Amino acid sequence: MWRDEAATWQVAHRTVPEIWHLLERVDVVHGLYYLFMHGAFALVGDSLLTLRLPSVLAMSGAAALVTLLGSRLANRSAGVAAGLAFTLIPAVQQYAQEGRPYALVTACVALACWLLVFAVDRPGAGPWAAYSMALLVAALLNWFSLLVLLAHAATITLARPPRTTVLSWGAASTAAVLGTLPLVVASEAQSGQAAWIPSISGSTLLGLLLALLTGAVCAWLARSGKGWRTPPGERLPLVSLALPLLALPPLALLGVSLFRPVYLARYVLFSHLGLALLIGAACHALACRLRTPPRRTTAVVMAVAFVGLLPVQLSLRCASSRVDDVLSTAENVAAVSRAGDAVLFIPAARRDTALVSPAEFTGIEDIALTRDPLESGTLKGLEDTPERIARAMLEVRRIVVVRDERASPAATERDRAKQRILDAYFVRTSETSERGRSVMVFQRSPQSAR
Repeated sequence: MWRDEAATWQVAHRTVPEIWHLLERVDVVHGLYYLFMHGAFALVGDSLLTLRLPSVLAMSGAAALVTLLGSRLANRSAGVAAGLAFTLIPAVQQYAQEGRPYALVTACVALACWLLVFAVDRPGAGPWAAYSMALLVAALLNWFSLLVLLAHAATITLARPPRTTVLSWGAASTAAVLGTLPLVVASEAQSGQAAWIPSISGSTLLGLLLALLTGAVCAWLARSGKGWRTPPGERLPLVSLALPLLALPPLALLGVSLFRPVYLARYVLFSHLGLALLIGAACHALACRLRTPPRRTTAVVMAVAFVGLLPVQLSLRCASSRVDDVLSTAENVAAVSRAGDAVLFIPAARRDTALVSPAEFTGIEDIALTRDPLESGTLKGLEDTPERIARAMLEVRRIVVVRDERASPAATERDRAKQRILDAYFVRTSETSERGRSVMVFQRSPQSAR
């Protein structure tokens, strides 16, 4: 269980009033997901299986919807190939096995895409209302999913359906945006949470470029004589839905990140729906050009992709693929701690390991904590002043320190005070490093004076 899943775990175990108390201060953007997981834990019990099963089911549902979309917009063989391609995309596999909201967002966007196609084919108030609701749920899970509206606007523009369809889409989209607006305003007040997001890196640009190039090549292979426009009574062209879905949301988020870093690939994970559809259409087009049965072509292409991606798929299922592991860290603390020890977390956010596994910290005192997470309505609690933390450290003989190996050792004044006292008055007697976190034991130096 890595740090983001630990946040899901500890918040989902709070009562509904306690969750609301937290959302007033932090993480309001994930509020609906936390409430959903609270209900899941209450219904079937808490476990790693319960934590991750909603994501598995959501991605399975998204794969089914991709298959239906491909079948409706092209044909059955293209739909099956698209569904299989979607399941093999590494990012899809990664977030299908994490206790976070991104798989659910992807499933909701997939449903919205299917409803868009259905509503364009069969205009009526019901399909458009369902489309608006799917968009709203996706946005309440993560409002960056509203970027899909850019893709759908491009699809409507390219397809040029009747004016009534355009107006209906506009009304449905506006309703979803208005319904999400309070969440957007509330999360903007908590925007400091996103201050850790780094500037756009070369690897990020390269990954996005490869996806766009792959999609463009597949779109070229899948091109059809009728182009992008939908003649009256005909279905939307697959490319006019899939290519904007692949390209526009990540490019828009990338553009915003040039001024304010907010780009994380998981925020636009749903764009892989478009890539899968394009791959499915390209597989069918390839079969037609080679004059081979579509099933055989799809089987060969997917088998090659499966074998080629197998090392990636296996690595995603290893614990080392996660940034850290709060459970193994808690076990390491239990192995080295003694009754009466003190414990410190550097930085304070690494207190999540104690919040997820409190039994492993029985008998040791968190000497920096002044208000616990439930009382303070925070994820990590509130720590005392640097001066009081220093005094508390000088009153104990043995301290267990949980440190984040990837974080700066002196990011805050409190952390600098902790490190200063450890360096001056304590001697490190043991250290265990595992999966991004260190557990160190410090003993009071015999030469130090109180």
